[in-house]
Amino acid sequence: MPAPISMRLPEDDLAIIDQAAELRGRSRTDFMRDAAVQAAEQVLMEQSTIRMSAEHFAAFKALISAPGKLVPEMVDRLRKARRLRGA
Repeated sequence: MPAPISMRLPEDDLAIIDQAAELRGRSRTDFMRDAAVQAAEQVLMEQSTIRMSAEHFAAFKALISAPGKLVPEMVDRLRKARRLRGA
């Protein structure tokens, strides 16, 4: 069952929240609930421990240590962006 939460915020903060909520087509309550849940999930994920075998960790290290691969779509976007900036 939903539980109420009450907060006091400065008018400037409310104006920013309301503007952002409107841009997303959300109510202030929905916007603030989503933002609070996302922030809480991020904190929990930062504190999570990932466990894996030595074999899997070695494979993981090899993957992240390997040279990167070009992604043609990203290369095209960067070229277009440079042309638009006049670089």
